[in-house]
Amino acid sequence: MSVTETASAEQELIDTLPPIFRWGVATASYQIEGAVAEDGRTPSIWDTFSRVPGAVHNGDTGDVACDHYHRMPADVELMKSLDVDTYRFSVAWPRIQPRGRGKLNEAGMAFYDRLVDRLLDKGIDPWLTLYHWDLPQELEDAGGWPSRDTAYRFADYSMLVFDRLSDRVRNWTTLNEPWCSAMHGYVHGVMAPGRRDLGDGIAAVHHLLLGHGLATERMRSAAQRRIEFGITLNMGTSEPADESEPARDAARRADGLGVRIYLDPLVYGRYPSDVVEDLAAQGVRVPVRDGDLAIIAAPLDFLGVNYYFGQQFAAVDEPVPFGRPKTAMGWEILPDKFTDLLVRLSQDYPGLPMFITENGSAFDDVPDENGFVRDDDRAAYLSSHIAAVAAARQAGADIRGYFAWSLLDNFEWAYGYEKRFGLVRVDYETQRRTIKRSGHWFRDTIRRVRQGQGGL
Repeated sequence: MSVTETASAEQELIDTLPPIFRWGVATASYQIEGAVAEDGRTPSIWDTFSRVPGAVHNGDTGDVACDHYHRMPADVELMKSLDVDTYRFSVAWPRIQPRGRGKLNEAGMAFYDRLVDRLLDKGIDPWLTLYHWDLPQELEDAGGWPSRDTAYRFADYSMLVFDRLSDRVRNWTTLNEPWCSAMHGYVHGVMAPGRRDLGDGIAAVHHLLLGHGLATERMRSAAQRRIEFGITLNMGTSEPADESEPARDAARRADGLGVRIYLDPLVYGRYPSDVVEDLAAQGVRVPVRDGDLAIIAAPLDFLGVNYYFGQQFAAVDEPVPFGRPKTAMGWEILPDKFTDLLVRLSQDYPGLPMFITENGSAFDDVPDENGFVRDDDRAAYLSSHIAAVAAARQAGADIRGYFAWSLLDNFEWAYGYEKRFGLVRVDYETQRRTIKRSGHWFRDTIRRVRQGQGGL
């Protein structure tokens, strides 16, 4: 199939999305806000980790990032110009509750008050994420997520935010990608806080999920109106590269630690028995106490799905490539696996509405003399992956929205400012914003679907 034929087929699929389908963009507090020492904010684990020599590319930090803390009104205008109806953002825990304990910091909360009001004034629904990895450093010093106490501290913090914003924010996500927090942060050591211990990582998995459940229970009990509660998980496909038993077993293990260790307790109130047995063979246990699983399985109103790639495995636990083109992150472009994942989730965890809370791509953007980026590669990526969502819907998956990652080029964690995911280019020296071709494509697609071209 030619490029033109492929684009036409994708557009036909996208046109089946209903006019009520949600369209949004997503960001995270540490990646865009800057102002790390203003208005009472105290350090997070990312402030600390980014100062560890060699931890982040080029020694970059989020000290300034996109300066969103000061440029928020103009950034909301950018969202409006893209015609999105939803903005997914995260709240910085150390800005709301310095040092992770105690009372609300009014100066920090005021920023989110202003953000929510401005979004609503522009007709954009705020979609709030309570935790996108910026744990207060003092809580890490006290043990971090491997410590059970952190789950209770998270529930307390969540209520500070909920009490202030639940009158205006309907959609609440507790955690973003607990896999990254637990595995990259406490096992692989490539993200904050940079620890490397499997036992700590598995304890972090459990306490992140416990914190989700505790916070959800408390917020739902306090809600004065209809509120939607959910969690966002980063997931992909894990499949054997051949029919051998070692390949099948490697794929099973990857799926167990990548998908089922989160969704099984969240939906069914149990950890997968094969995962528990695998961990026990390595001398690691999940630190479950009586009553924990009932708390973790607090009813979900939606599941946020973050997708970037799928994987296949041979006789070892390291994935082997499919041989497809890659993004600048080195991630293979696999929209068909996106469809497979969404259909699988709808079958294995039925009755749970899904929103694509992150999907996007980094490429080696080259701006012209005016700062404009003709990122046809990113536009093509968006087209193929939104079409993959539409295909999953046609196969029966209940998917109700798509949020592109990301609104802005930003601090991309351990990659610093080297990798760019934005629909909008940020010149980090001047903080000038310029909508890329992909941003215009996204806007035009939203308009097309919203104007009634979509299906049911």
